[in-house]
Amino acid sequence: MMKLKDKVAIVTGGAMGNGLGIVKVFLKEGAHVAILDFADELENTLTTLNNEHVCGFKVDIRDATKVKEAIDQINVKYGHIDIVVNNAGVCRLASFEEMDDQLRDFHFDINIKGTWNVTKAAVPYMNKGSIINLSSVTGPMVADSGEVAYATTKAALIGFTKGLAAELVNKNIRVNAIMPGYIMTPMVEGMAKESNPEDPNSVVAGIAAGIPMKRLGTPEELGDLAAFLASDEASYITGQGIVIDGGSTLPETMTMGV
Repeated sequence: MMKLKDKVAIVTGGAMGNGLGIVKVFLKEGAHVAILDFADELENTLTTLNNEHVCGFKVDIRDATKVKEAIDQINVKYGHIDIVVNNAGVCRLASFEEMDDQLRDFHFDINIKGTWNVTKAAVPYMNKGSIINLSSVTGPMVADSGEVAYATTKAALIGFTKGLAAELVNKNIRVNAIMPGYIMTPMVEGMAKESNPEDPNSVVAGIAAGIPMKRLGTPEELGDLAAFLASDEASYITGQGIVIDGGSTLPETMTMGV
């Protein structure tokens, strides 16, 4: 049985990467999906999906007015909203001392304020349902050099998740966060190129070598977790951060033990 049958879901950043993986799984599980994305790839994604149950809005989530206009249209189209997945996010590598305020604010404005804008606009149309924020293991649990801005925003989303869960529980809206490790997405590919422009594949291979499962996750695997959290199967789960990382945060060291 489809666990999201006839549910109405908003997925930000759904044109590619983790967002597209979530969209594909949600459609498979019977949901109607509205994608909010500012990437030019959105049109191609909608054409490729070729599914009457998905629509798209080219929206910069930093623009609260445009976000509200799009979500108002979604509510008019479907009559209600059941699920919000705040997936859209950015990561640009730069050391703390070299990062300028513009790049800092780029992370904060999309990863934190954008998530806030989408949620603020959608909640009035939700009588019950599920909000899922894409945090990360980076920030709340681990971090690498060059990720101070990104790590800060992803840690902030855990606080946002818990605070919002406490407020919305009386409206029967559950709020949880997904905390991915490395998933094979365009963002990871871009970070690998930033780290080693001459051989980005070696960066990906190095990441995989440090993961107990010896591979990166797939967007569809993350989508399966999102579908579970969005469904009635997770009806007693709220205010939580769920890690999906192939065990990457499990080892205490890479050399100790047999």
